[in-house]
Amino acid sequence: MTFNNAQQLLNNKNQSQVLRYFDSLDEAAKEELLMQIENINWDDLGKIGTASQSQRGEFAPPPALSMDEIAKNKAAYEKSGLEAVKKGEVAAVLLAGGMGTRLGFDLPKGCYDVGETRHLYIFECLINNLMDVVKQSGVYVPLYIMTSEKNDKATQSFFEEHNYFGYDKSFVKFFIQDMACAVDFDGKLLLEEKGRLATSPNGNGGWFTSMIKAGLDKDLHARGVKWINIFAVDNVLQKIADPVFVGATIEGKYQSASKVVRKVEPHEKMGLLCLEDGKPSIVEYYEMSKEMAEARDSDGSLTYKFGVILNYLFSLQKLEQIVNESLEVHVVEKKIPFIDANGNKVSPTEPNGYKFELLVLDMVHMMDNNLAFEVERKAEFAPIKNLHGTDSVDSAKELLKLNNVTL
Repeated sequence: MTFNNAQQLLNNKNQSQVLRYFDSLDEAAKEELLMQIENINWDDLGKIGTASQSQRGEFAPPPALSMDEIAKNKAAYEKSGLEAVKKGEVAAVLLAGGMGTRLGFDLPKGCYDVGETRHLYIFECLINNLMDVVKQSGVYVPLYIMTSEKNDKATQSFFEEHNYFGYDKSFVKFFIQDMACAVDFDGKLLLEEKGRLATSPNGNGGWFTSMIKAGLDKDLHARGVKWINIFAVDNVLQKIADPVFVGATIEGKYQSASKVVRKVEPHEKMGLLCLEDGKPSIVEYYEMSKEMAEARDSDGSLTYKFGVILNYLFSLQKLEQIVNESLEVHVVEKKIPFIDANGNKVSPTEPNGYKFELLVLDMVHMMDNNLAFEVERKAEFAPIKNLHGTDSVDSAKELLKLNNVTL
């Protein structure tokens, strides 16, 4: 894109402020900014102020396997899942585009050290968990790590520096998540530097299109992958490419499955797996009526009891069928650092604009079916969202110790 083309486009969109500092940039920075302008998704900006959150449908409990039911059939599920792993049909995708900002840490979140008597990094915990399956099956599981523009170099360097924590690096590939522009509350594009638009990763629902953009769908097919287990970076206890989970999905003839934990009380703040108009869906805790949150089955258990932990299994074939269908773009208020009209850097303490995100929960809703697969909280759910308090470094450390992990 030429400067004149960019100037005309931005003037037409009433976004001329983007080029405010263009003349002061060096040639490389000018080139980068023009490339960013060319790649702006203008459809996102059109979502501001619209009722993008469609009316919710009719809810019902999802098909589910409780821990007791899983235990009864564990041997059969495990056999089926191990067979798939050994054939190379199961891959894992780690969503690791975030930084450790909320932990007071300026490196990628996965680089955070939770050790006490030794170094033990979040990334290392996850690799150790995946190695359990490698040891059990005798084969390495292909691992794809989604980074962001902001943390890709640091993430790749960290893995190199630590020799991939003993994982065979030929089975590990990195790819960068697509970015989305950020705007102020008036819909004006923000600059994070004089030669760079303010951008952020486009949400956890953008992982598969980002993989395709990186050409990794070809790698998936070359390896014979049929199932992809996606998981978030911050849960240090989760099992990855779990043969029992994979086997239960295959044996039940499901296209997708979700690891879930049982709510501890009716109004716990977590997304709940359900059916919506007969299709798998996730309803957020704040979207549930009091009656729905507190409804109980004949055995006294909550009707809507299974909370998702961002550990999903998807059929590659189904993913490729839906990849060209549009996911809903969620417009989210955020605190966005930016350069003001005088060239000063501003770090807001309150939300000052919108980011645009795709969410994996919408991918779940595009599946024909989904299995709720219950896991034990204390054994598989130790998220690190904060430094202290609930879902924190402190609580995760206690759970790691409970599961005999030496810190």
